[in-house]
Amino acid sequence: MLEFNTFSHRYVYMSLLRQTFLLFALNLLDALLTIVWVRNGVAAEGNQMMARLLDIGNLPFLAVKVAIGALAAVVILYWGDLRVARYGLSVALAVYLGLMTVHIFTGLSAFGYISASTVKEFSDWSGQIVAFFMTA
Repeated sequence: MLEFNTFSHRYVYMSLLRQTFLLFALNLLDALLTIVWVRNGVAAEGNQMMARLLDIGNLPFLAVKVAIGALAAVVILYWGDLRVARYGLSVALAVYLGLMTVHIFTGLSAFGYISASTVKEFSDWSGQIVAFFMTA
């Protein structure tokens, strides 16, 4: 019985570790894509604090973004046995996956595959969905 609990605990921890790594990787990808889109005039940073850091330079923006991601990863791994941490991780992954979809549409627009108005409609639509889930 003890071996099963050890295996089960190890399995849950490895799953949590993979999900946390995915969240950190999505955070880093978001930062890099944001730098590319902003520097090429394709999009603007929506978060005003991060926009100011980006105005200072790419490195301060990237450093703060990575530090926030690393802090979130440490907190999730340290308190991963709590239900609220696992729930928060799931919500954060869903938000970042939605954000990656916005980045994909931004890239398609930047390369001329879809119109800017389509991206705006999609962005407005996705913002309404996120707002709905945040208030529910």
